[in-house]
Amino acid sequence: MSGTGTTARRAAGAGKALRRSLGLRDLVVYGLLFIAPMAPVGVFGTLDARSHGAVALVYVVATIAMALTAFSYAQMVRVVPRAGSVFSYARAALGRGAGFVAGWMAVLDYLLVPAVAYLFSGIAMHALVPQVSRWVWTASAVVVTTLLNLWGVRAAARVGFLVLAMEVAVLLVFVVSAVVVLVGDGARRGWLSPFTGDGSQGSFALSAVLGAVSVAVLSYLGFDAIAAFAEEVTGGSAAVARALLFCLALTGVLFTAQTYLIALLEPMSSAQLAARPGGQGSAFYDAVDTSVGGWLHDLVAVSKALGAAFAALAGQAAAGRLLFAMGRDRRLPGALSRTSGGVPRVALLVAAVFTLAAAVWAARRGDGMDHLVSVVDIGALTAFTLLHASVVGWFAVRRRNGGPVWWRHVLAPVAGAAITLAVIASASRTAQLVGAVWLVIGLVVLVTQRGRSAVGPAEPGGGPVGAG
Repeated sequence: MSGTGTTARRAAGAGKALRRSLGLRDLVVYGLLFIAPMAPVGVFGTLDARSHGAVALVYVVATIAMALTAFSYAQMVRVVPRAGSVFSYARAALGRGAGFVAGWMAVLDYLLVPAVAYLFSGIAMHALVPQVSRWVWTASAVVVTTLLNLWGVRAAARVGFLVLAMEVAVLLVFVVSAVVVLVGDGARRGWLSPFTGDGSQGSFALSAVLGAVSVAVLSYLGFDAIAAFAEEVTGGSAAVARALLFCLALTGVLFTAQTYLIALLEPMSSAQLAARPGGQGSAFYDAVDTSVGGWLHDLVAVSKALGAAFAALAGQAAAGRLLFAMGRDRRLPGALSRTSGGVPRVALLVAAVFTLAAAVWAARRGDGMDHLVSVVDIGALTAFTLLHASVVGWFAVRRRNGGPVWWRHVLAPVAGAAITLAVIASASRTAQLVGAVWLVIGLVVLVTQRGRSAVGPAEPGGGPVGAG
């Protein structure tokens, strides 16, 4: 009888298993696609104006701040190697209720960040082919990348690698071109000004730099998507941890280097940019156009259009894994946990529908981008805060895995939580309101589930979560 029962349970769970097909390179590709190697292009002007010209320093500080979050992910993925990322970590370390809240808030981020990326792709393509409405370009990007995700995570990673290679190539062209111009014509600002400020708004102000950091961290949202593929990696949780830290370190270097170079080429001072908020969004392109040439302007624009679409592909894939994990643990409808050929197609389609609706709605409005961008960070930052709490809960409170190493399992996550809470506090009122409403809805859903069975599924693979 016991053998029959085991066979039945295996058959029942067969439709809820993900296929291990990703290597370390594939994880890095997904992480870099979601972050995008040239993510600072759209926010350079804003950051330069806010930081009084110390835009490269902003990214140095932001990289250090986000490194604490990446470090917490690396700690938890080794002991809770499951799909669902922060949902699974908080559930194991803090309890089912905290896990649901973490997953619920992360859903807000994972559904809206791809929508922003799709919208950016639609806007870029509309600028190149204005005869086609931007909402049509936006919807087309959603359809194409959704089909790739439904094909399978391995196939999507292969196509994504080609797009990523193109983005890196364009970035290298920009770096070489910028260096040639700087060597031949010199810098328009002081050589150290991207780290010290350009002096046009007075002396160096640390408060201005920290204020800009609250915006710069948006460039890094998405590196955590790597953790969502923990059950599809051939190299185990150690590969996930390495990919997380590598992606963050690499993008930190890329972001700092490109903002340093473009700041030296920027024809306007930070004070002039601050006085012209309408021109901040195109400041990077304008500086490239005037310093290097229109050809590089167009090349960067095309790269951003394709790169944004595939950043959304990676985000949609991560959103599907999160919905899959929450459905498997009975925190969302169980249909979301169904897989076909190892691909969570139901969850991916649900994520695609929500993202398509948000992206097309925003594409048809003149202020759509502003509405989306104002709220994308709240869900992620709330989830990051619970991630840091999970590290403390697992290692220091519950004393799993031999007890805590205090600097690693208490000091670092507490510092990381302090940073994420500070960024949440500095967010716009609209973002805070949307986040609060979404949280209240999640709490209502959680309360309605209290009468359901608390028995969850067996942990896949017999990993160390079983101890929890």
